[in-house]
Amino acid sequence: MSTGGIDTLIRGAKIVDGTGNPWFYGDVAITGERIQEIAPTGHISPARAREVVNAEGLVVSPGFIDILSHSHVPLMRDPRDLSKITQGVTLEIMGEGWSPAPVGGQITDSFVDLSPQERELVREWIEPAKAWTRFRHWLEAMVERGVSPNVGSFLGGGTLREYVMGLRMGDPTQDELERMRRVMAEAMEDGAFGVSYALIYPPDTYTSTEELIEVAKVAGLYGGIYVTHLRSEGEQLLEAIEEAITIGREANVPVEIYHLKASGSHNWQKMQLAIESIQRAREAGIDVTADMYPYPGSGTGLSSVLPPWLAEGGLMYQRLSDPAVRERVRAEVLNPSGDWEAQAHGIGPEGVMPIGFERPENQQYVGKRLSEIAEMRGQHWIDAVIDLLISEQQRIFTIYFSMDEANVALGLRQPWVKISTDAGGVDPTWARPHGPTHPRAYGTYPRVLAKYVREERHLTLEEAIRKMSGSVAARLGLRDRGLLLPGYYADVVLFDPQTIADRATFEDAHQLSTGVRDVWVNGMRVIRDSQHTGATPGHFVRGSGAK
Repeated sequence: MSTGGIDTLIRGAKIVDGTGNPWFYGDVAITGERIQEIAPTGHISPARAREVVNAEGLVVSPGFIDILSHSHVPLMRDPRDLSKITQGVTLEIMGEGWSPAPVGGQITDSFVDLSPQERELVREWIEPAKAWTRFRHWLEAMVERGVSPNVGSFLGGGTLREYVMGLRMGDPTQDELERMRRVMAEAMEDGAFGVSYALIYPPDTYTSTEELIEVAKVAGLYGGIYVTHLRSEGEQLLEAIEEAITIGREANVPVEIYHLKASGSHNWQKMQLAIESIQRAREAGIDVTADMYPYPGSGTGLSSVLPPWLAEGGLMYQRLSDPAVRERVRAEVLNPSGDWEAQAHGIGPEGVMPIGFERPENQQYVGKRLSEIAEMRGQHWIDAVIDLLISEQQRIFTIYFSMDEANVALGLRQPWVKISTDAGGVDPTWARPHGPTHPRAYGTYPRVLAKYVREERHLTLEEAIRKMSGSVAARLGLRDRGLLLPGYYADVVLFDPQTIADRATFEDAHQLSTGVRDVWVNGMRVIRDSQHTGATPGHFVRGSGAK
């Protein structure tokens, strides 16, 4: 029997501890920010607890860690992280391609993909008196203001390159490369988990393999990892994986592949080959793993239909107004060279659904396929894309229906694949008026537990939870989060395994998931009876190189 004081005692739950080990019935005692004790049901006296939570019939697990979060800007607007916390996410890891710092106190070209509203929101945070000149500054500002989940980040490789080179194409000079290495080292000392590049987007796409190796070496020296949105997820998928493996080997750094997929129906057969390639690398001693979201549609800008050279120098919209440029773009989009990721290639305009329109005159196109929009406008679909981008002056968030459901299940079954959202946390009450979004923002983790565990049985409950918690923590080098163990931080989720489910769809994404009853972050209840408590106990979680 426990004799120490207990703040919260969770009694009679089915405990899935995040290791992948079989579940067992037991009690979890929380004191302060940490788990004090875990014992078989009835072995901890409820008389010692300030609050007793009856968890019979429910599963208690570690909080879920999203290794691919885009909550940078949403958390500036709303610290509750509602659509993610209600899924059970207790740690948001951000930084794919870009991070809000270091920026030297002003909005620069590294924010090229933000909408005008998002840019204004970031401007409100980055004040001259609080210039985010170091990587850690934005995360410290988040926690100082108060935030519900824990937060951490990689250094965005695009932000790093823009900080030193702007949006210039080509290789850095030796002095510029040394400056990148110095800023990378500073970020690791500030708590970055490594460096992350999104190699289909400018300026990341301008980066050579050699430059990636040199920057990744610095992250590796501090115990960090190299994370990549591959240079291709379609035509050159296998070559892109080989590049990532080469970077891992030459830089002596672990590699994480973001949202592993094979895009375009003519590339679907490459998913098995991609898995085999990664497995061979692992067997050869290269530390490479991946993560996935459980949906057959991806989400990124409509601008990704067009070749990346357009964005050099931040002049994409101006260039698109030049008739000669339009003709060159048309030719390259219709017959892509293979050295850039043409997002519409292989799925056609009928597989492209733009949803992120902001101007009133374009609201009529929300949720329609690009083929329908082109017909409504009486244009070729490429001309419709160009004119809409000029009209909006922003990338226009778009759903691409490019993946195979069977490949999603195949990938999720791999032991070295983790679960991620590739999304930010939002509240439907303020997000819905801004238009549709990808359902992964609301339903990723419940969807895995409902569809791939309970209904289709591709994964066991224990394996799914491991992919959401312990496996992610191990990848990030966290030794006190991601598992239910005494002494670990009390990031805890209590859910009903029979009712947990995603409700968000591609047609109506703004619907919170169901089945998560309670969530604790650092020992404080953030979700009680499926309702947000308003608590903001999140910490800035740092990587192993932090000083």
